[in-house]
Amino acid sequence: MAAVLNEIYEEDFLGFSYGFRPGRGQHDALDALCVGISSRKVNFILDADIRSFFTEVSQEWVVRFLEHRIGPRSGPMQRQAVSALGDQRILRLIQKWLRAGVLEAEVVTIEEKGTGQGSVISPLLANVYLHYVFDLWAERWRRREATGDMIMVRYADDIVVGFQPEADARRFWDDMRERLRAFSLTLHPEKTRLIEFGRFAAQNRQKRGLGKPETFKFLGFVFISGKSRQGDFQIRRKSRGDRMMAKLQEIKEALRKRRHEPIPEVGKWLAQVVAGYFAYHAVPTNSTALSVFRYHVAVLWHRQLCRRSQRAYVAWERMAKLADEFLPKPRVLHPWPSVRFAVTHPR
Repeated sequence: MAAVLNEIYEEDFLGFSYGFRPGRGQHDALDALCVGISSRKVNFILDADIRSFFTEVSQEWVVRFLEHRIGPRSGPMQRQAVSALGDQRILRLIQKWLRAGVLEAEVVTIEEKGTGQGSVISPLLANVYLHYVFDLWAERWRRREATGDMIMVRYADDIVVGFQPEADARRFWDDMRERLRAFSLTLHPEKTRLIEFGRFAAQNRQKRGLGKPETFKFLGFVFISGKSRQGDFQIRRKSRGDRMMAKLQEIKEALRKRRHEPIPEVGKWLAQVVAGYFAYHAVPTNSTALSVFRYHVAVLWHRQLCRRSQRAYVAWERMAKLADEFLPKPRVLHPWPSVRFAVTHPR
């Protein structure tokens, strides 16, 4: 069912939507955001956070949106891709998924809202919902209401919108709040922020006697308005500190359980963990965070080795050799955003 609906909606989804779509991933969204801010006249960033999106989605609106595309209300050409399965059977099956509920402590709880946590079709239904609620509306707003440059990147319910004039940003913020409210959604009042960010942010804030430009977070990275070695504007990305600490805490608990396993086995396991972390976070301008992560992993491993017995002290010189032997060294694995974006989005 998910495969069939993906084939249908891939023709409709807009270009700035990246979450849970075939052939599109988180780094594609990150590249698009970096290229958009760097190449367009972006001076302000609206970092929008929808409160409890996956649990607040209106199931009634989900069904109505699906009927609009594949149900009896649509034309014969629109329903051709699913005519073999039957429109009504598809809609009934989706409604059953939405009403399936959750089993906890031998008690089934059926929610009246949300897309059904754990369902394989839940991400697609969420994408369909935001396609109608946000994407189409935002694209129309950009064409009709924006007075300057405007960029948008959405990954699932993570939305970042860039504007040239501040007035556009504030009008869009107000209109977006009303738009979401009409479809049972709300913006988180504390996590949704409008900040000055872009090529001229540092210069403009310095003229007003303010500090460095504020930062924002997107898909596990902190976006920083910085400069290259040549003094040109450059977006710096750094791994989120809270996410790194959570990962290190997870490694600490796993190492405690593996305390008495042979050192080579633990070393091979840690090598896979560190390599997996680097596979996502090893982007340009993030080398320092990678080194910090690797160092703390070595420290956690050293502590567990020293606690294997009362005489199990391990000198740091030996620990450094173990780290060099097993833990991958930090190096950039991803190209610069503009390079990969030019390949994935050829003109």
